[in-house]
Amino acid sequence: MTRVRLIAVPVAAALVLGAILLLATGTDPLAAYGAIVSGAFGPDGIGDTLAYAVPVAGMATALAIPLRAGMVNLGGEGQLVLGAISALAVGLYVPGPGPVKVILALLAGIAAGAAYAALAAVCENRLGVPLLISTLLLSYPAMSLAGYLVRFPMKDAGSSLPQSPQMSARLPEIDGVTTGIFLVVAVIALYAVIDARTPAGFETKVTGWAPRFAAYAGIDRPKLTLRLLAASGGTAGLVGAIAVLGFPYRFIDGALITPQYTWIGLLAALLAGASPLGTLLAAVFFAALTSGGFAMERATQVPRELTAVLQAVLIIFLAATSGVFKRKARRA
Repeated sequence: MTRVRLIAVPVAAALVLGAILLLATGTDPLAAYGAIVSGAFGPDGIGDTLAYAVPVAGMATALAIPLRAGMVNLGGEGQLVLGAISALAVGLYVPGPGPVKVILALLAGIAAGAAYAALAAVCENRLGVPLLISTLLLSYPAMSLAGYLVRFPMKDAGSSLPQSPQMSARLPEIDGVTTGIFLVVAVIALYAVIDARTPAGFETKVTGWAPRFAAYAGIDRPKLTLRLLAASGGTAGLVGAIAVLGFPYRFIDGALITPQYTWIGLLAALLAGASPLGTLLAAVFFAALTSGGFAMERATQVPRELTAVLQAVLIIFLAATSGVFKRKARRA
């Protein structure tokens, strides 16, 4: 009940502030919020919301896995892109029937993301580089490498854009939504079972609740860090593979970065306190805000950037009510 209150208060405060901003522009807040809801969940918008929710929910889960133990992975973009480019390489250059290539591409994305995230864990365990720094800084080489590959050796010769050729290996779609949505839901379900029913999940939560107590209890933090970062990166790599195996079935430089799947996913994980089901619901909420923002702009002439303001205000209120900054200060 306490967690529900901690979430409800920031959401309500953000909506009230949003209503004040709308009134200041001469717009009816009820009409604007109604346009967001109808645009996100109406018959013309539900497909776009689900399509956007797939990568957001996937990245939210990827970042929630270490966050459950109080570890922040800021390298989701690099792991996402590296998983996508690895899946692309398999899809383009590995021979075999389509279904086999799809499976191999997904596995390649998982392996690439997991290995790259594990490198950040090694940097912390062996070199003393904090995860916040190592995960964030490792993103840039991964994104630069992917950009180089689609501009030169893997570039579509018939296009002037920095993109790869289309792949024959493809995930099928249902009404414009990739079937990768089932893979993302399966990962979330697996995360929920491990979190609630296994010793590994208990160790993770104890480390997040009380790191010193976890150390006294004999929990090996370096090994836990390596496992959680590998799982986090593998999930991010899977999301990248799903993205590149879906429409337009190619890798376009910047296409996975511009929509800010990683950062919106991090907001969702923070809002839900990294709980599996809460992370999924928060991801759908943020995806609906983003998708419904376009409908609000069309209906009320209010810029859709207001939804980004609502997201930022929501996180500020969440941090204030949960005391996250105070806890961080005490730990420091």
